[in-house]
Amino acid sequence: MKIAELKEIIAHRIAGINDKTFLSAINTILAAKSESTVYITTPEQKLAIQEGRDQIARGEFFTNEEVKKEMDEWLKEK
Repeated sequence: MKIAELKEIIAHRIAGINDKTFLSAINTILAAKSESTVYITTPEQKLAIQEGRDQIARGEFFTNEEVKKEMDEWLKEK
């Protein structure tokens, strides 16, 4: 059986299931095996992401080492 045929059979079987718990379990399995995650973002989130990318392009960011050093300094103050 080819992959496309198997996908069609599985999709058809899933469409006939009305058990929410079972469908949730299937969803969990699929999420764990998924090669990529699709995130649904709002326009505001998309804008914030683009602003962050623009800041990175301009060099306006801190490295992990810089952040760790600053955190260590903050913790020493207390």
